Amino acid sequence: MAGNALSDDPAVAASAITGLRGMGRVGLDALFTKYAAEIERFETTGVADANWHRIASALDAVAQQKDAYASRLYWYTDLETAKREADSKNKPILSLRLLGNLNEEFSCANSRLFRAVLYPNADVSKYLRENYVLHWRSVRPAPRITIDFGDGRKIERTLTGNSIHYILDENGAVIDALPGLYSPKVFLKYVTQGREVNSAAAGLPRTKPDLALMKYRKAGYDEIKAKRDKGVEISGVKLTEPEAGTTAILAAPRAMAKMAVVDEYSILRVFDDFAKFEPVINFADWNKLARLYSPSPKLDSNSEAFIRRQNAKTGLSEAEFTQLFAKLESFIALDTTRNDFVFHTKIYEWLNRDPTQTVEELNTRVYSDIFQTPNTDKWLGLYSSDVYTALDGNGIIK
Repeated sequence: MAGNALSDDPAVAASAITGLRGMGRVGLDALFTKYAAEIERFETTGVADANWHRIASALDAVAQQKDAYASRLYWYTDLETAKREADSKNKPILSLRLLGNLNEEFSCANSRLFRAVLYPNADVSKYLRENYVLHWRSVRPAPRITIDFGDGRKIERTLTGNSIHYILDENGAVIDALPGLYSPKVFLKYVTQGREVNSAAAGLPRTKPDLALMKYRKAGYDEIKAKRDKGVEISGVKLTEPEAGTTAILAAPRAMAKMAVVDEYSILRVFDDFAKFEPVINFADWNKLARLYSPSPKLDSNSEAFIRRQNAKTGLSEAEFTQLFAKLESFIALDTTRNDFVFHTKIYEWLNRDPTQTVEELNTRVYSDIFQTPNTDKWLGLYSSDVYTALDGNGIIK
């Protein structure tokens, strides 16, 4: 069947890919075994001929992930199917929510970085393959823009979009959530802890798992907060509230701030308002905090090689690659720090306030209050009816 996936007959190839896809990880592994020499050759040389494009396309179709050759990960796109697989394998689920589709090049920026920085990472890939059932779902399309310079040159980009990984038990209940990009080291720490607490909770009496998860989140919350407070003190970063007042991320929790504490592990008692300082912390100060909180987000050799292959046609010199990697690693450290300090703690708070909320309910809130891209805004903040553009139809094509 793996051989037929590259058949010159489109119907035969499509049938083979559908069959391999239905076999799950086994089907994907069959492709990796069949085309091991070709995959190794491409990873070594970066030369993509017509045959390689067909191999890569088959891998991506079976895995449902763009550039699956680099990660070797198999993704479900139906959560109910993923839950059944997780239940049968006694594994938790890592459910990615993103703008666009993971099997397309122009998914949102976060997800593209996951495909370069996280999923190809040797340790991350191995751990996910052995310990998790993977699932992704698109929240909405990722907006794209093409800049035409008028001389034949064009640049195509996505404009906005964030992603989040949810760690779920086999029933789909939320254990943890990782908003945005994290360094491989910190990402691996959280998915490892998520699997461990899920295993521990599964062995408890029926009334106890929720309490165990609340304890886990409280411990995670306290750890981030302690490191954050220490980082602020050591770095000398000054925290001042913006004159414009509070932010959307604080509005809903503040209304609940007087709720009673129902158990010793709940973090209701610790209302975290660090988000109010975030708008006025400049990049220099964030970088100070990042150097303390995430000091070594170095890319592994797999990710570096992947990025080099992606940029082979750009003609970058070795010095330029060195600069690119340094800048990317600095960005990863910054994102890791900001996501944990501002957003991860808030999600811990939300989950321990209402442990029964579904992943869909939580995801709606995350995209609305944290990512600031609510479903009600079909233009993702890129269009406003009260802004005049001096263009016919205010620049709207469709």
